[in-house]
Amino acid sequence: MALETIVLAGGVVLVILVGGVVLIYNGLITARNRIDNAWSQIDVQLKRRYDMIPNLVETVKGYAKHEKSVFENVTKARAALMGAQTVGEKAKADNMLSSTLKSLFAVAENYPQLRANENFKMLQEEIAGTESKIAYARQFYNDSVLSYNTSIQTVPSNILAGMFGFKAREYFKTEGDEKENVKVSF
Repeated sequence: MALETIVLAGGVVLVILVGGVVLIYNGLITARNRIDNAWSQIDVQLKRRYDMIPNLVETVKGYAKHEKSVFENVTKARAALMGAQTVGEKAKADNMLSSTLKSLFAVAENYPQLRANENFKMLQEEIAGTESKIAYARQFYNDSVLSYNTSIQTVPSNILAGMFGFKAREYFKTEGDEKENVKVSF
């Protein structure tokens, strides 16, 4: 009878341990997938903005022909965003593009007939809406990274994370000058 009790108790402990490992592992997988999903949502919004920019630039060009450097900077920033591969590179390119768009909108402020143009208004509203969606997607991504990174660094999930090769993820950051308001002077 004592042997049966020991075997039964050992079996219960083994089931609890295996169940705990499975729960922790599945939680780590879920957190990692949530980050991948959040990143894809950022990509969707960045692509949407990327696709709208040529229309906006062409609309503004017709009114502000002498603002060549602004258009060149927008084009360079747009190309940099599409060429970026890592989270850090995309964050830097996204911040550069956001800054150049602010400059483009500032240029547009000097042209009352452009501000009254329905195509420009529509594009400006679309891009402003997309900027808000990008900000939300970045926040969700960073929240997901925080949760995941905390999971892989705390006991007992850090043990399994190390065994199965779960690595910390990079935050989507805004750095240096990109945190400041854009100053445009004419």
